Amino acid sequence: MDDLSLAHSRYNCTYHIVFILKYRRKVMLGALRRKVGEILSKVCRMEEVTTIKAATLPDHVHMYVSIPPKICVSKVIGRIKGKSALMIFDRHPEYREKYNKHFGARGYYCETAGNVNEEMIKKYIGEQYERDRMEGDSRK
Repeated sequence: MDDLSLAHSRYNCTYHIVFILKYRRKVMLGALRRKVGEILSKVCRMEEVTTIKAATLPDHVHMYVSIPPKICVSKVIGRIKGKSALMIFDRHPEYREKYNKHFGARGYYCETAGNVNEEMIKKYIGEQYERDRMEGDSRK
């Protein structure tokens, strides 16, 4: 994904997020599975999150998203899970009672995804330092 921008910054902050359903219930099948995908996509747009790729499986959800650096990742994940559960219960009231008003489990998994690793960053910083030092010598 190309770098995105805010008013005064450019960024490429992508995350792989996984969250499971309460008690790992295998309930997202057929029409509900598609509906949950649509709801998650809508909530992500509301939260300024760009969905790159997502998949709803019977008992969990995988999302590869871009979140602007001005937004706290844990808060946005909480809002995505909370708002999507409310929307699901609103559209499917039978699940509210059937699952005791709980759709997702409390936790989630989040991993940053980037196109550089720690070694590349260290090398880049070292090269920048050397370049600056060399330019400093030539300015004398």
